[in-house]
Amino acid sequence: MFSKDDARTIVGIIGNIIALVLFLSPVPTFIGIWKKKSVDEYSAVPYLATLVNCGLWVLYGLPIVHPHSMLVVTINGTGLLIEIVYISIFLAFSKQPGKRLRVAAAVAAECVFLGALALLVLTLTHSTSTRSHIIGTLSMVANIIMYASPLSIMKLVITTKSVEYMPFFLSLFSFLNGISWTAYALIRFDIFLVIHGGGGLPGLELCSRAVKKKVLRTMEEDCCREGGAVLALLEKKVCRGEEELEQVASVDAFCTLVSTTVKGVEAASLPAVYRHDTSLGLAIG
Repeated sequence: MFSKDDARTIVGIIGNIIALVLFLSPVPTFIGIWKKKSVDEYSAVPYLATLVNCGLWVLYGLPIVHPHSMLVVTINGTGLLIEIVYISIFLAFSKQPGKRLRVAAAVAAECVFLGALALLVLTLTHSTSTRSHIIGTLSMVANIIMYASPLSIMKLVITTKSVEYMPFFLSLFSFLNGISWTAYALIRFDIFLVIHGGGGLPGLELCSRAVKKKVLRTMEEDCCREGGAVLALLEKKVCRGEEELEQVASVDAFCTLVSTTVKGVEAASLPAVYRHDTSLGLAIG
């Protein structure tokens, strides 16, 4: 007979597959970084947030913390290793010493935090319920930060007028991952996993991406309108300039005619001997 546990296991496996795709979705980004030998303007914040998030969920899923959650351990353990690879590539190809130092310091701080948390919780608390509540609460906070981390590049997207630095598949599979883990947590109710899937607002990234596209589209339309106005003004000035040049040419021609006429009149009024005296080499008129 198909039991609730069987359903939970199947949904958990589906969730693991989607989560694995989520963890692997930045691969094209890092292939590009590897080829360019530069991280360009990409941010390490999403990967740092995912690293600490996976570490906390690994602790949460341990049998001595929250029994019957091995699927949580397996996928988040895999994600932990993948994020370490991503951050290593980021550090290797970051050309800014300051950025590299900040990322390395953040990784070190996260490792110290996870180690200290595991040590304190496992030694100072003696029931799985208490351990689950402590680590589960921290995991929820980290999960929300992970889903919100792509918003850190909002300013960059608007400045560059491009969503290049906000990978679409990362946002899409974050959304699908949240749905699958919410379903998993509802079969055997787990408030922390419910918030992990739904409370973390996995759809926020897709919404923010849509907002960014709308903002950029509006900016492009404004630029087009402003550009059209500038072109119209330039055309008007060019036409005015051509008219002024024609007027100047007409005035020059008139001045030349007047000058020639005056010279002719002056020459005609002089005695003949002065009009052409070859001995002096002077010719007038």
